[in-house]
Amino acid sequence: MNRLFDNDWVGPALVCLVAVVGISILQPSFLSPFNILVLLSAIAVNMVIALGQLVIIAIGQMNLALGAFGGLVAICFVAVMELYGVPPVIARTGISAFIITLAGLQIFKGINLGITEAQPFYGVPQSVKDFGNLAIFGPIPWLIVPMVIASAGMWYLFNRMRIGRYILAVGGNRTAAELSGINVTATIIWAHAISGLLAAIAGMMLVARLQIGQPTIGDDWLISSFAAPVIGGAVLAGGHVSVAGTFFGVVIIAIITQALVLFAIDPFVVQIVLGALILWAVGINRYREIRVARHNEASAA
Repeated sequence: MNRLFDNDWVGPALVCLVAVVGISILQPSFLSPFNILVLLSAIAVNMVIALGQLVIIAIGQMNLALGAFGGLVAICFVAVMELYGVPPVIARTGISAFIITLAGLQIFKGINLGITEAQPFYGVPQSVKDFGNLAIFGPIPWLIVPMVIASAGMWYLFNRMRIGRYILAVGGNRTAAELSGINVTATIIWAHAISGLLAAIAGMMLVARLQIGQPTIGDDWLISSFAAPVIGGAVLAGGHVSVAGTFFGVVIIAIITQALVLFAIDPFVVQIVLGALILWAVGINRYREIRVARHNEASAA
């Protein structure tokens, strides 16, 4: 049982279970087929967004431009239905990822507004609209498909692929990674390229769900993209992440957001709750780190 609760995803999973049961008792419509469809659609998009931040957290950095790039791709997707890559600038320049992605946020947002003139694009093909709003069967939306593929791919990356182990190694101890022969520059480029790809996918998914190319797409991604991985057990310093834990972190945020709508609670409350959840998750992670350190010290003694 102790080993079970050492898993990052167990705590968030229990929170999800308690929340679903509690909200369902207070508001039975929470488990209606339509509400489940809406909830799963939100989870699908937000999970891909969170994975885009997760891979950057794994190397001990952050991507402030995640939403801006996803929004830019969303606009380009609607305008020309073509997707372009991310330039590898962070590792080559040696400038802090915070500065580079902050600059990228402004650049991508500026391009976005320049393309759209702050006006939405409405030319979304019907097939794209159907993909974002129809169900495979029952209340299971088609948007679940790219989420499952992205989640499985990221789990495989971190657990079975060399580049995934390199990313975690660089996040855990960059100096040790360099001494062991890992190309740190290439690893950081890979991490940001994967993050950009996931942001692009999330942007296209959101276009399909909203049925419109809105220039504000991506503006509200930053907090939730950090909150879900941290709630799921990711260490912000890098070196440790959990795809399963991130999924349950996304579910918790989606349930909170949906509950606020069902109970007609002021939207600003979700920001307060998210802040509290992040503090709680960071506290749990810190407690786990202290416990592991004490265990290692005891074993060494």
